[in-house]
Amino acid sequence: MIRTSKILGLSLFVTLACSTAAFADGNAFTPLNFDNASYNNTHVRTSAAATSTTPANVKTPAQTPSLDVIGNDNMQSAILKLDNAQVDVRNELLNVKAKYSDVDAQYNQIKAERKSLNKQVKSTEKRIRQIEKAKEKIRKNMI
Repeated sequence: MIRTSKILGLSLFVTLACSTAAFADGNAFTPLNFDNASYNNTHVRTSAAATSTTPANVKTPAQTPSLDVIGNDNMQSAILKLDNAQVDVRNELLNVKAKYSDVDAQYNQIKAERKSLNKQVKSTEKRIRQIEKAKEKIRKNMI
C-alpha cells in the first residue's frame, strides 16, 4: 500500500512537472509563435531610426511602413535569388542528363560489340575444336 502510494505520488509529481513546462506562456515549444507586435520588434533598425529621439521599441506610424517595405523587398530579393539558383540547378541537371545519355549510349554500343565479339570467339573456338577432331580422325585412319 505504501509502495503503491509512493509510485502514484512520484508519477503525479513527474506528470505535473512536465505539464507545467508544456503549458507555460511564451514557451519555446510553441510552433511559429508570431504575431505582428513581436515580429515588428525584431526588424533591423535603419540608421535614421537609430538616431531618432524615440525609444527603439516604440514605433511611430511613419516607421512601420518603411520597415515593412524593407522586409518585403528583402523577401522578394531572397525569392528572386532562390529562383535564379533553381534555374542554375535545373540547367546543371540538363547537362548531367545529356552526359548520362551519351555515356549510356556508349555503354550500350560497347555492350553490343562485346556480345558480338564473344560470339565470334566462341565460333572460332568451335572451328578449332572441329579441326582438332578432323586431325584425330585422319590419324586414326592412317594407323
